[in-house]
Amino acid sequence: MSRNNNHSRAALKLNIMGETLGERVSTYLSPTLKEDPSEAEVVSHKLMIRAGLIRKLSSGIYNFLPMGLRSLWKLERIIRAEMNRAGAKEVLLPCVQPGELWRESGRWDHYGNELLRFKDRHDHDYVFGPTHEEVITDIIRREIRSFRDMPLNLYQIQTKFRDEIRPRFGLMRGREFIMKDAYSFDIDDIEADLSYRAMYRAYESIFRKCGLDFAVVEADSGPIGGSYSHEFMVLADTGEDALVSCPSCGYAANLEKAQLKHYPAEPAKTSELTKIHTPNCTDVPTLAKFLDIPRSSILKSMLFETQTFDGPQYVLAVIPGHREINLIKLKNALGGLIPVLASPEKAQEITGVVKGYVTPLNSKVRIIADQVAASMPAGVVGAGEKDYHYTGAKPGIDFKIDGVFDLATTEEGDPCPQCDCPVVIKRGIEVGHVFKLGVKYSIPMGASFAKVDGQDAPIVMGCYGIGVGRTLAASIEQNHDRDGIIWPMALSPFQVVLLPLEVQNEEVTSVAESLFDGLTDLGVETLLDDRDLRPGHKFKDADLLGIPLKVTISKKNLAANRLELKHRRTGEVIMLPVDRAKEKVLDLVKEAMERGSTS
Repeated sequence: MSRNNNHSRAALKLNIMGETLGERVSTYLSPTLKEDPSEAEVVSHKLMIRAGLIRKLSSGIYNFLPMGLRSLWKLERIIRAEMNRAGAKEVLLPCVQPGELWRESGRWDHYGNELLRFKDRHDHDYVFGPTHEEVITDIIRREIRSFRDMPLNLYQIQTKFRDEIRPRFGLMRGREFIMKDAYSFDIDDIEADLSYRAMYRAYESIFRKCGLDFAVVEADSGPIGGSYSHEFMVLADTGEDALVSCPSCGYAANLEKAQLKHYPAEPAKTSELTKIHTPNCTDVPTLAKFLDIPRSSILKSMLFETQTFDGPQYVLAVIPGHREINLIKLKNALGGLIPVLASPEKAQEITGVVKGYVTPLNSKVRIIADQVAASMPAGVVGAGEKDYHYTGAKPGIDFKIDGVFDLATTEEGDPCPQCDCPVVIKRGIEVGHVFKLGVKYSIPMGASFAKVDGQDAPIVMGCYGIGVGRTLAASIEQNHDRDGIIWPMALSPFQVVLLPLEVQNEEVTSVAESLFDGLTDLGVETLLDDRDLRPGHKFKDADLLGIPLKVTISKKNLAANRLELKHRRTGEVIMLPVDRAKEKVLDLVKEAMERGSTS
């Protein structure tokens, strides 16, 4: 049979999803690059472009090329299988959403500039959906009438758009992105908790089957809202997010949510409030060195500005001098208002003193204190006068406190809030987030149902998202080396790549074609590099693409009736008899898929 006929027959071999089982590099759009693209900052961005998975269209907007799309389909297939297994039903919702729905939920004014707003020819307001809570709630309020209609869980895999001010890192922080979002609907909190746990378990299964090393952490709900949430984080040294975990009891939370263990200070004899001269001590380290005291003895006062419907409001946050303030905790303490640290000029205008000497004493603005700061017997504070501080300032006595909260950021070695053992801090990439929404959307949008007694009640909701493209990028951040990507078998665009080294040699070509046909007949997804190129070029491309198994066919090895199989991850080399090669490759693929291996 001629090579053209072989090509034609192989192109018709499809898996049950309708995807081709075998492809030849010579007829496949897979443009690789030798050098890192200049605009790429992180590993996944560099490698996805170099390996020909994606190409940039505009800022934060990317095309998926065939190789990247195959991996995307693999991930979507895993997601769909686990969502369906958990009882969720797939829908497809429009990307373009009426602005009136966002006004009903209250998010039209609060979501921020990331919401892409536009008008149609009739001057009606629309948005390109960054998320779909409003749309799904609109469906449910029309279709659910009774307690008998629940529980219900609907999900979709859809394109979203968030107008990020600084899109970067390729698929990690783009403006247009693909997301799986699901929404559960229940009659009460007890049932909603069951739905939440079902999605939690489904997410664990999804990321395990993707071959990813991940952690689940308590998280802040952000602009989605709701009473509590968890993030699923792929562990990677290059991750943007920090997560706090306890090796002893398993406690885990992202840095924005992690609780600091608070030990009330022992009563102590303190000195009287005393004003002292502290020239040029405008920051905590300088002041601590000048006074020869630990930074923890200083009460750091920072002025923040928030925007409300009544105009700007100001709050003075007081925390221990050796700690950093956690802006997410501060935002939650302010009821969701976004705090912005006041500029030195604004701080001087509001407090009447230059930076470094702002004081909580006799403050005219609201004061909130970190729980540790509030319990200190006394500390050093600014005097409200340039080059002066007070020692012996007693919280709640020498200055008012309008609210006490956990405001400080956890640091490595802090005691675990559950068991007191030292916590560790790791880096991670958020790939999934589950939210307990409660009635945040159902009450303002009128989504209710008739209970058993006939009385109306609001539907209790949950929300569950996975960044699909982001998960692919996170997998690469976790699985790569200096030569390129190292795909987990479950996400690799192909399971094996065949490298005939001398394509002009009839025996080499014949064995490669026969193995290609045999593997695709067995259902193995196979890429045949049939290009007439130097071996080094083929090897480099194969390593860059990261396909788990690489089989090299050469004249030298065929003379000994064998082929070379190499594992991309471990570098392990196995010499295979030619007549047993396809069965051995099939066994390795099956073994890897069955255990969710990253080999």
